[in-house]
Amino acid sequence: MNAAAPATPDAGAGAVPPLAEAELQAYAAIALSEFFDGHPVATFAIDTGHVITHWNRACEHLLGWSKLAMIGTSNHWQAFYPKQRPVLADLIVAGDDRLLEQHYPGKYQKSALIPGAYEAEDFFPNIGASGHWLHFTAAPLRDQQGRVVGAIETLRDVTERRVAENALRRAHDNLENVVEKRTAQLADMNERLQDDIRQRHLAEAELRRSNLELTELNSQLSRAQQQLVQADKLASIGQLAAGVAHEINNPIGYIFSNFTTLQTYLDQLFEMLDAYQQAEADIGVPATGAALRARREQIDLAFLREDIPSLMAESREGIVRVRHIVQDLKDFSRVDANQDWVWSNLHRGIDSTLNIVGNEVKYKADVVKEYGDIPDIECLPLQINQVVMNLVVNAAHAIGEQRGRITVRTGSDGDNCVWIEVADNGSGISPDTLSRIFDPFFTTKAVGKGTGLGLSLAYGIVQKHGGHIDVETELGKGTCFRVRLPIHQPEAAGEGSP
Repeated sequence: MNAAAPATPDAGAGAVPPLAEAELQAYAAIALSEFFDGHPVATFAIDTGHVITHWNRACEHLLGWSKLAMIGTSNHWQAFYPKQRPVLADLIVAGDDRLLEQHYPGKYQKSALIPGAYEAEDFFPNIGASGHWLHFTAAPLRDQQGRVVGAIETLRDVTERRVAENALRRAHDNLENVVEKRTAQLADMNERLQDDIRQRHLAEAELRRSNLELTELNSQLSRAQQQLVQADKLASIGQLAAGVAHEINNPIGYIFSNFTTLQTYLDQLFEMLDAYQQAEADIGVPATGAALRARREQIDLAFLREDIPSLMAESREGIVRVRHIVQDLKDFSRVDANQDWVWSNLHRGIDSTLNIVGNEVKYKADVVKEYGDIPDIECLPLQINQVVMNLVVNAAHAIGEQRGRITVRTGSDGDNCVWIEVADNGSGISPDTLSRIFDPFFTTKAVGKGTGLGLSLAYGIVQKHGGHIDVETELGKGTCFRVRLPIHQPEAAGEGSP
């Protein structure tokens, strides 16, 4: 019977008996154990029941627990922690990601190389005398059907790297402290430097203030000097002009009176001539009547009767114009004229001034008046007239050979200010001299042609009235001076005198 039970002859050549398969599995397990033991990286494995199946020599060396003490147990936590808790391999077997965040918060991450694997890094004070930093990776173990049958975890000692990093961090912190200290020192030095700069700026500001005061004193001295010179000059001109005006006014007065009387005489004479003409027909001697008619035709009595009244009217108009010019000159230059601040009509003063300078301007330019609607202003009228005269005369001098045009405009800027413009189409002012045109005694005219006081005096008068002068100029196209004057003067100015 025992011999009748041989191996089945129909079995396939490639079939492996159950005993042989168990031997192969045992052989594979032995080979895997030898692989684990020979691997230089500390490695252990657990099954789905969290029982240790492999614990290699590198693991014994790193963690200090022997293979005999660990394999077949679930005490692998003792190698890491003082109290029982899951390690990363246990969490891989459990398959719950929430446990990862619970036990390794912020310390784990998915492996970039192994699907389903995680890696983490932590410090373990129970390993060795002073603890170790370990980098550990845990991955699932799967069978041929892909089912998880356990987990494997590898451990690498990164203590030296961590110590080096900590040393580097301390060095960096020390460096930051040094930098912070140096920065504080630099900030303190910078603050002292800024304080020194502020002190220097204060000193410079004080120096500038002193310089401005000296400049203002110098300007006041220059203005006082120019006003003294101009006052003396105007006094002489005023006395001379007043005397001339008085001398001219006397003969003009009796000439005007004589023209009136002569007009009366001529009217009477013409009446007498009318009577003689009517009596010509009644003269008894024909020769005498013929002689009178011939004489009347010879002298063209009819033309004389028409032309003589025209001549008288034109002569009267000329005398009236002379009287106006003389009166304007007398008012303009009279020493005892009103020198108080008064309310004045600028248009009347401008007309009077243009009448005076007409002989200076009429051969060079046409004067065009473009008056706006402006109120009376509180001013010193004679001084404002002098400003207008200086600007108009300067405009006439700026016009070249060809006849030019001078425009006098007026207008207002709201309720507080009025302005006077004197514009010409002359040669203009060069940029290098524009900044000096108001300086006393500065002139671009030839020697003997100008004193350099006209614009300077105008500038001083306008400043005295609380106004200012603007100038716009372009070479070859002309210049425009705009004088702005306040309508109301402060109370102090209103009570003073020039």
